[in-house]
Amino acid sequence: MKDLTHTDAAGRARMVDVGAKADTARTARAEGTITMTAESLDAIEANSVSKGDVIATARIAGIMAAKKTAELIPLCHPISLTDVGIDFAVDRALPGLRASAWASSRGPTGVEMEALTAVTVALLTVYDMAKALDRGMEISGVRLTEKRGGKSGDWKRD
Repeated sequence: MKDLTHTDAAGRARMVDVGAKADTARTARAEGTITMTAESLDAIEANSVSKGDVIATARIAGIMAAKKTAELIPLCHPISLTDVGIDFAVDRALPGLRASAWASSRGPTGVEMEALTAVTVALLTVYDMAKALDRGMEISGVRLTEKRGGKSGDWKRD
């Protein structure tokens, strides 16, 4: 168990001590999709869903979620975010929406979980707001696409 970073010598879960790590600029990006009927996508794009502006609400939800990541993921460190954002793109070929999120910080630990949480909650919010139109929507492809900074350096999905 000594090779695992989130357990102690007895195998008990613990938060990693990042106190000795240098503060560096860190950024992470994540993406995901939600597929739906073409009619549901039309309603979202036309802003005619009865619950309101789906994209604007999902964007705010994703930003709020990034700020709450440490409260949702047990061993995540609470960090001070310097930037969080969500972009949506209509993809008629799905049909559905592609979401991308980013999170940035200057500190001793990365922001991958914040970016992943942001994109996931944004997509869940789309589902919640449009489920009356289409309960068959499907969220998929949530994944980290890039991370920059920190001891392990930069990484980008091919």
